[in-house]
Amino acid sequence: MYIQTINPATGEDLNQYAIFTPEQVKEKIQNTHQAFLSWRGIDLPKRLELFSNLIQVLNQEKQACAQLISTEMGKPIQFAKAEIDKCILCCQYYIEHAMNFLQPHQVQTEFHASFVTYNPLGVILAVMPWNFPFWQVLRCVIPTMIAGNTVILKHASIVTGSALKIEELFIKAGFPTNSMTTLAIESSSVAGIIAHPSVRGVTLTGSEDVGRKIASDAAPYLKKVSLELGGNDACLVLEDANLKEAAKAIVSSRLRNSGQVCVSSKRVIAHTDIHDQLVEEIRLEMAKYQMGAPLDEKTNLGPMARADLREILHQQVLKMIEQGATLLEGGCIPEGKGFYYPPTLLTNVTKDSIAYQEELFGPVIAVTRFNEFNEGIDLANCTRFGLGGSVFSANIEQAEYLASQVIEAGVCFVNLPVTSDPRLPFGGIKDSGYGRELSKEGLIEFTNIKTVIVNAK
Repeated sequence: MYIQTINPATGEDLNQYAIFTPEQVKEKIQNTHQAFLSWRGIDLPKRLELFSNLIQVLNQEKQACAQLISTEMGKPIQFAKAEIDKCILCCQYYIEHAMNFLQPHQVQTEFHASFVTYNPLGVILAVMPWNFPFWQVLRCVIPTMIAGNTVILKHASIVTGSALKIEELFIKAGFPTNSMTTLAIESSSVAGIIAHPSVRGVTLTGSEDVGRKIASDAAPYLKKVSLELGGNDACLVLEDANLKEAAKAIVSSRLRNSGQVCVSSKRVIAHTDIHDQLVEEIRLEMAKYQMGAPLDEKTNLGPMARADLREILHQQVLKMIEQGATLLEGGCIPEGKGFYYPPTLLTNVTKDSIAYQEELFGPVIAVTRFNEFNEGIDLANCTRFGLGGSVFSANIEQAEYLASQVIEAGVCFVNLPVTSDPRLPFGGIKDSGYGRELSKEGLIEFTNIKTVIVNAK
């Protein structure tokens, strides 16, 4: 049996990859566990040296990696290169801060010594999505391995070439054999891997349904799970906001990666006094995005990753119109090759719309008007998701309060589009999952936070 990858810009077949047999999977897990037994004993400065090597390899291989991203899932090459740059930034951040983050934490007590230390758990299974094929993997793998764990990667099938390339990068950087390994398997095999006694934790970035399945599979074995699931982020635009900046942020957030971003501004909630002007500013910004070939350096909007994802999105748009939304831009499947979908703008979207019930994973901007302040807050929080959110306002004190205390999300930005940053923890609440990636929190997510007390008497 094989995994077939497809070029989303043309619909043509790319490559076939043999699916690992159960025996091969078992051997890979055992080898990764053996690698852990030695990797955890390597002192931290030596581990960090290897990540310095990885930076060099990423720089050397940037063009090849970016072309692979663009070809397998359709991201424009300029943004694919930026994705590799962000991976390098993540490496640099942890090289600079890991020694401090993993230092034992001394606690003053009546005993001779009391402290907290951070020990690795073992083999961690990473189940990763296709939308950021390198970034999603490396933002997980870098801190997890620096902490002393080894990693098995089960990547989305449509980016199997990227998955194998990532393993190759670690080998070229000089990492111990099997310390980071990739499994070319079907999703149905994941439960058996979770059940393996050598696998001590699971991290997933994916849909809420897959998250529930992963959590259910891990529960009987009491294994640590971290879930970064879907989002339906609200962008709350108050009457005193800078509308040009707000529109620019909304459109760049929503059309980035053809809208296939968990933390993009999917629901724009605009005060009635500025609603119409904001919509016009959004239309002006949207006009700057044109669909094109991913490998063209000038392209800023590529295809969606799969034909079925485009069809799901299109049906959601049609349902929104049926529910009373007004279509201003886009909303049709273009003729020609590939899985392209145009930038789409809808207004008169209500909280009863499918846009509030489901995640729209594509280049669609849904705008809702509100009159009273509390109505806007209610609309922002009127979703089962809780990944990200943003507030646009000239009243910084009020906006900061809303972001920190009122908006129900794991990440909330003021006067900026939401994005992940290695310096800050990233994750969601409600149906958007639990656990944190990045910063110190991501580094210790898969560690045994151990308390030690020494009595010298």
